[in-house]
Amino acid sequence: MSTRREFLAASATTMLAPAAMPDRISFAQWSINRSYRAGVWKTLEVPRILKDKLGIDALEFVNQFFENPTLNYLRKLKKSCADAGVTPVLIMVDEEDPTAGTDAAERKAAAAAHHKYIDIAHYLGCHAIRCNMRGGPQTGWQQDTGMLDRAAESFRDIVAYAKGSGVKVLIENHGGASSDPDVLVALMKKVNDPQFGMLVDLGNWNKGDDQYAAIAKVLPWARGISVKDIPGWDLPKKLRMCMESGFHGFWGIESGARPAEGATPQQIFEAECQAALKIKAVLEQVVLKKA
Repeated sequence: MSTRREFLAASATTMLAPAAMPDRISFAQWSINRSYRAGVWKTLEVPRILKDKLGIDALEFVNQFFENPTLNYLRKLKKSCADAGVTPVLIMVDEEDPTAGTDAAERKAAAAAHHKYIDIAHYLGCHAIRCNMRGGPQTGWQQDTGMLDRAAESFRDIVAYAKGSGVKVLIENHGGASSDPDVLVALMKKVNDPQFGMLVDLGNWNKGDDQYAAIAKVLPWARGISVKDIPGWDLPKKLRMCMESGFHGFWGIESGARPAEGATPQQIFEAECQAALKIKAVLEQVVLKKA
């Protein structure tokens, strides 16, 4: 274990793997991204907002919303979660690509850029970081015969760094090649490590794909579910598919709201909260079996 991780881990909590946990509802910070940009909240305030406003006690961070992730800031964030009784779940890592790029030096830099989030996740008590597979072609990826090898190289590096930390490395279906279930299955098999898996987004599939079929292909590697309600698709059916596959763990609400033009920052925030509460109600009924 690196000296830096030992330093950050000095007061880290003991973590359970998602498979050992009961089903719980978590909340992705991205669900309130518009109100963040409107200046309504800061990340240090989110645990209390989450508990008081939404009645949810597990949080999925977004690295773009860490205002200043120094150790002092992380201490405050950890305390904010503890004071609110909110469990840190994972960190969604964006803008640290290209993990599947064709330039070897850039790929190596991208993999190394993810190391700090392993450290931060470990310190906060998260069970995983969510990564992207980016850098290959956004169309015609089926003809890029080297993409899987390049991506596997990057994620083996990140997983190797995470060894001993208790932090899993997860890929989300997040557009282009990374939303091709056959590519994802091939990547899971190529890396072939129990610390490597998927955050299965129920909505991020390529246009024209059968979303139910896509979800079914990747569920064996699911270590988390990102729950979206996509018009035209049956959310309860998707949730039952996940349950029938044997998944247990965090069901992360990733809702979206498009407030009316001219909405105030507070109105934007309220619309985002209402969208999240709608998905929460479905999860309580279908997954948690609440009346």
